[in-house]
Amino acid sequence: MAEKVYIYDTTLRDGSQMEGVNFSLEDKLRIAQKLDEFGIHYIEGGWPYANPKDNLFFQKVKKINFINAKLTAFGATRRPGKKVDEDPQVEALIKAETPVITIFGKSWDLHVSDALKTSLEENLNMIYETVEYLKRYTDEVIFDAEHFFDGYKANPEYALRVLEAALRGGADWIVLCDTNGGTLPHEIYEITKTVKGNFKEANIGIHAHNDSETAVANSITAVLAGARQVHGTINGIGERTGNANLCSIIPNLQLKLGFNVISQENLKKLTELAHFVAELSNMPLPRNMPYVGESAFAHKGGVHASAVLKNAQTYEHINPELVGNKRKITVSDLAGRSNLIYKLKEFGIEIDPKSPEVKKLIDKIKEMEKEGYHFEAAEASLELLIKRHFGLVKDYFEFDAYRVLIAKRKNDNLPTSEATVRLSVEGVEEHTASLGNGPISALDKALRKALEEFYPNLKELQLIDYKVRIINESAGTSAKVRVLIESTDGRRKWGTVGVSENVIEASWIALKDSIIYKLMKDEEEGLM
Repeated sequence: MAEKVYIYDTTLRDGSQMEGVNFSLEDKLRIAQKLDEFGIHYIEGGWPYANPKDNLFFQKVKKINFINAKLTAFGATRRPGKKVDEDPQVEALIKAETPVITIFGKSWDLHVSDALKTSLEENLNMIYETVEYLKRYTDEVIFDAEHFFDGYKANPEYALRVLEAALRGGADWIVLCDTNGGTLPHEIYEITKTVKGNFKEANIGIHAHNDSETAVANSITAVLAGARQVHGTINGIGERTGNANLCSIIPNLQLKLGFNVISQENLKKLTELAHFVAELSNMPLPRNMPYVGESAFAHKGGVHASAVLKNAQTYEHINPELVGNKRKITVSDLAGRSNLIYKLKEFGIEIDPKSPEVKKLIDKIKEMEKEGYHFEAAEASLELLIKRHFGLVKDYFEFDAYRVLIAKRKNDNLPTSEATVRLSVEGVEEHTASLGNGPISALDKALRKALEEFYPNLKELQLIDYKVRIINESAGTSAKVRVLIESTDGRRKWGTVGVSENVIEASWIALKDSIIYKLMKDEEEGLM
């Protein structure tokens, strides 16, 4: 039977310390539930003494019935020269009433003398007494040996005495922390192996930071050396350069090394979990993030796509469905016939691969990309282009004209933007105007105002991202611009693109495609 490795998630504490991340109380509660549903074993909720939000979290979270996870409160050892039962932050840990309490203590002699300003012996007493005291009030105590690897390299004898003091106090786990993130995998392996050799019966964990870009490798290496609890965060968010990324660690341990981590069924929810946390943390998921990124299983080059269509193992290290992701064949100026045939099948278009229409379409796409179009980030525009080529896109409206006015008077703080649109739907003419907080916003509102009477579903449509890029910078003010728009209707997200020497026209092309794509998809799904 495969050996068990326990996952300890600190997204709600360490992850929240990342610059730009600020979880609300509701965010924390929602993430905790999602982590539990996924199958995480330990969820570190926060430091109840540190701030009122964490205190409130531990009160509210009691209403959640966790199925898989043990909730953990985080704190520190007692302060130097203070009795453990008189330390308010230790009492706050008990009042949180969690089944597990995690405390950190200093294991680097430099920190004991320079940061705590106390003796090495007093630090050992602080660790022992705090663990021993907390064990009276909770089922499980985890000890985080802060700066352990730096401490071990500086003074191995004292670093091991720190672990011994925690175990003597009754710690259920001793976790080796690479707090500064400066240790490399070969060092992690040797030191963890030494610790395991000295404390054969102890449960050992690893807590790695990513300052040297090795947090995932360090975590896996520690497991190979005997650690059986791994700390990290979803998407690797955390202070400075982040924590060990559980979205890479979990599949690596389970799919590559055969450890028992998460159920196979739950592992398929990994990509969904990564995107969920990315949304609530307001930290967009990098497209190239391993396993869960949109480009993790994307194939752009024609040779790659051709091989993958014959045998996916040629250019994929795992089946993307195992982690809830999917294969993506992109069409671009590097693409060949195989890429396009894959897309045609994806869009439900059956055609002989040797048909001259396929060659015409490839040439058309490459010509448009030469002009500045970028279909990898605008799959909706690509689908429309392909379906238009085969006459499969309905004319939902007939465009006549648009006009955009921008005016600013001397007493105005900001300019006023107004757009008018003229079009017709099945012979019925519409002429609408709308104000916006910018020219594109005004144009978007005017276009939808003209169409919503005929297509009420457009009320669901929202623009969630708008990007402008100069394509040929050397052309100065005559340069072409590429506009990428991302839209959603609450059920799906899609991207559209427009290119022109005029930014308004480029935006109009992308806006128009966004609306047509929404109408086409709703009609295909019988929602119109």
